[in-house]
Amino acid sequence: MVHVYNCHPFSSQQIVQVEQEPGLICCGGGALFVVATGGCKVEAYDLEKEGCPLICRFATMGTVKSIQHSRMGDYLVTIEEKNCATYLRAYTNWRYQAEGKARVGVRLLGHLLRGASVRGGVQMEIIEIPLSQRPVAVACCPVTGDLLVGCENTLVLFTLRRQNQQSQNQSQQMVQSTWTNSQQRSSQSQGQIMDSNPNFLDFERSVILHLSQMNPKQVALCGEYVAVQGELEVLVVKLETSSEPTSLEESSDPKKTDHLEDPVDFQVLPIHQELLGDRAKECDIAVSVEKTSLEDSKGQYTLSYVLFRRFTPDFFQGCSVEETQLHSLQLYPLFTGNQSVSLQEPSCVFCFFSLPSAGYLYSLKGGVELLSAYQYPEKVLKAVLTDYLLHVITKSALQCFTVRCAAVAARIEDPYIDSTMKACPPCSMEVCALRIQLFIGLRSMCVYGHHVILLSAADAEATEDPERTTQRRGLSRKWTISSPKETSTAGHGWNLYVVDTVSPLTLYQEMVEYSQRYAETNPQAQSLRHLLSEAHLLLRTSLLQTSEQQRIIEGDSSLSLQTDTDGPAEKPAPVCADSTELEEAFKQNCAQLGDCFSRGSQRECHLALPYYRMSGLSVTELMARNRPLPGSPHAYGPGFLFYLKHYLFEETEQILSQEAADEVIDIFSQSEPSQLVSVCASPSLINISPAKTLQILQHLEDTAGVSVPLTTTMATMMLRLDDLPEYTRLMERHAEMVLVYGFIEEPRLLLHGGGGGQHAHIRPTALTRQLAKSQPGLLVAAVVALHENNKVQLEHADHIFKELDCENCLQVDFWEAMLMASSQETIIQELLFRVASVYIDRLTNTPLETHTNGPHTPLKRRPLKSADDLINSCSHYGALYPWLIVLNPAHTTSSQHQEALYKLQSLLCGPSLSVASIMPLMERLSDESLWGFSLHLLCATRRGQYDRSIEKLLDRCPQAIIAYANHHLQDNHMVLWWQKLLPELCNRTRVAADNSILLAALKETLVVVAMETSPTEFLELMPDDGAVSYFLPHLLTCSQRHLLA
Repeated sequence: MVHVYNCHPFSSQQIVQVEQEPGLICCGGGALFVVATGGCKVEAYDLEKEGCPLICRFATMGTVKSIQHSRMGDYLVTIEEKNCATYLRAYTNWRYQAEGKARVGVRLLGHLLRGASVRGGVQMEIIEIPLSQRPVAVACCPVTGDLLVGCENTLVLFTLRRQNQQSQNQSQQMVQSTWTNSQQRSSQSQGQIMDSNPNFLDFERSVILHLSQMNPKQVALCGEYVAVQGELEVLVVKLETSSEPTSLEESSDPKKTDHLEDPVDFQVLPIHQELLGDRAKECDIAVSVEKTSLEDSKGQYTLSYVLFRRFTPDFFQGCSVEETQLHSLQLYPLFTGNQSVSLQEPSCVFCFFSLPSAGYLYSLKGGVELLSAYQYPEKVLKAVLTDYLLHVITKSALQCFTVRCAAVAARIEDPYIDSTMKACPPCSMEVCALRIQLFIGLRSMCVYGHHVILLSAADAEATEDPERTTQRRGLSRKWTISSPKETSTAGHGWNLYVVDTVSPLTLYQEMVEYSQRYAETNPQAQSLRHLLSEAHLLLRTSLLQTSEQQRIIEGDSSLSLQTDTDGPAEKPAPVCADSTELEEAFKQNCAQLGDCFSRGSQRECHLALPYYRMSGLSVTELMARNRPLPGSPHAYGPGFLFYLKHYLFEETEQILSQEAADEVIDIFSQSEPSQLVSVCASPSLINISPAKTLQILQHLEDTAGVSVPLTTTMATMMLRLDDLPEYTRLMERHAEMVLVYGFIEEPRLLLHGGGGGQHAHIRPTALTRQLAKSQPGLLVAAVVALHENNKVQLEHADHIFKELDCENCLQVDFWEAMLMASSQETIIQELLFRVASVYIDRLTNTPLETHTNGPHTPLKRRPLKSADDLINSCSHYGALYPWLIVLNPAHTTSSQHQEALYKLQSLLCGPSLSVASIMPLMERLSDESLWGFSLHLLCATRRGQYDRSIEKLLDRCPQAIIAYANHHLQDNHMVLWWQKLLPELCNRTRVAADNSILLAALKETLVVVAMETSPTEFLELMPDDGAVSYFLPHLLTCSQRHLLA
């Protein structure tokens, strides 16, 4: 279906004063080229100046049958006939004929002029391009300037080269810079004509494509894409280059090469086909590649099929072969704002071709896809695709259709455009037709920028009643027709018009005015949404192209020239509005589209969110736009509620005033009461009236019942009213673990922010501050539960406790609780290091004596968990070793110091703490005291330094050696009893003055040695100067045990 809107895309028209009847027209480089009917002369007119004055005229070498202009290189290429022969010629430096210079150089392809012709200055050159077959169609690439020639069953590709006269013998170079209009016009000056180091354009034949079962009628070229059109079929292939030598894949399937023999009595027509992407190689047209260039830096060519479409005349519907004949083949590139046109390939490439009754637009890059199918109201003679519009002509009218190029380009430039942050109308959206402009006897058309050039010639059929165009197939309503402009008074039966299109911004404004009709009668009409989407794509097209690109890009829109009177169209370079004005119009359009979707159906209401976000309007402004009128039966639409919920649940930057916040509460109390708890928890509604909100929440509780999040929200309102008794009563309704589940359901009751991982955005709520004072255990349990349920990150939780000024108490309690709850190894190791650092810091800074008054920072309260609690409930805290009891002071230090000592010792006795990670911190603790010595001894033992630990323990506290040995010298370390401990005790006992403790330890050691060694080994361990009477009982025990064994 094609929508029809009464919007006029044309602003003015003028008539080009030409002396003879035009036969062919084309445009490019700011100029209109006119070839007189049956003549051998080309006239160039300036499209950028009022009245289109003549730039120059020059003669051709034959009768021109086809002409096209190339933006890259600013050259003309023609197919000419002379003496029953067909020639292909290129005309370069044609602008120099404006100076009245009669000198023209004629040369063959690859042969540059020398001698006096060059020394005389830059001149127009005619390059003869020899071909083995008769040329049928030509096309110039708007990206590279290369030339594609279609012959009877081949396609010949010529690469554009740029030759410098001083380096003709060097290797040829590719054209690397575009020729802007300003450079071209300024080249008319005499100083530039006498260039001392001129550049010359030339071509090199690089590749030939051989086609089977297809005779080209039109061709198109854009970068690596090659399109060829026959009478009933279109084929698009991609010709890529590779530096590695590869064998070219040629179609050798006999099914594709064998021609079907026509029966005598009837003709077999091929079936209708549409093959996209890789399936296109299944077509019956074989393409083989023949490389012809002698020196080609591109290397080998590889061919891949992209698109194949074949049509069949529907004779049952009264269609003839002529009515099914294809025309207007185009390969159209589109560059986006983040590209340099001269250095990069286009972001998008589109393929357009047309039947007399319908046109088809395909997107080729990023997957082949049919974007739009255009149904024409009457037989179309020519169609030209531009960035903004599709222009078509019939015999009596110029018509415009919208295109979907911007929708494709926007998604290629930003693959995440269809999200909750941004949106764009879909590529598959139905197209629309704009107002018709009537003319008489239109024959041909070409487009350059915002100029549409029309050639008309009156004939016997020109008297056809224009009213017959008001009812055509394919349209659901009458066309709105503008009266034809006044024709020329010259008296001849032909005219050459230049019709100017309005700027996209002006057309957008007219569409907005037109849309008000739908908005007043039916705000939810599909036509209103469609028209605003069309306006949106107009603005997107302008925004995709930067002002620099609009200055540079003046390339072909047609990209291909037919062999009849059709001419090419240059890429649009409309009058660019100020970027600020465009941005403002874009935001206004997004707001209008958001309004449409805000009251739309449930299927599309979610689109209100991205469009409202792109509009840049505040939530207060959007509420005013969506506020129902007094007495109106309409309520807030589902799209607006969807936007409002996302705003309140995700965005926290903008804080609403009390009036706006109360209005939000009223909106949800009427529309979605079940969301009130989540809405009240939003940080944007910090200014809501607690008394009014409490009444609404109380009513919700009466109707929906009691719930933990609702009770907590009501308690928060009581807290804001400074009603602590009622707050306490509400919090005591549920047990602490039940409250924890409520906080998991709605985390924003405790904390706000967290977007983007920035600590500065995390802040505790008033309820969190109250819990830190009155119920710290509940707060710690709630934050642990939030972390374990992926509602908050560890860094965010730490920031919350720092905001509460509880980093030395509640934060440590949180870490200890996390060690009990977490199962993630990386988090456990991080937390173990943190709590060990805190314990060491407390041991360093806490005074030993209970009543000592020194400069220190005492804890604000007792920890939630004691050392015994952690040992009994957390596997990472181990039971204290028995020998530590001897080393630990008994009630000689403060309780804080003793608690920190026990917790650190318990960690060192546990299985999880990495001792190596805390060794740099342990250097802060002195080993002069027994408790400090015990910590260093624990570290040495955990690191396996048993020999050193035995020596240190015997030096500092020998009464603990047996307990130490009984606990640690087991299994693999049992040999240390007699290899290390026994010799140490013997030596120390011998020299000690008071050796009672050592003798007792020696006796216990001998008991263990006698039980673990043989009599022979025991005898070898006895010291030479030892008393026999002392060791004999132990030797006897060892012998008896050995005999029993």
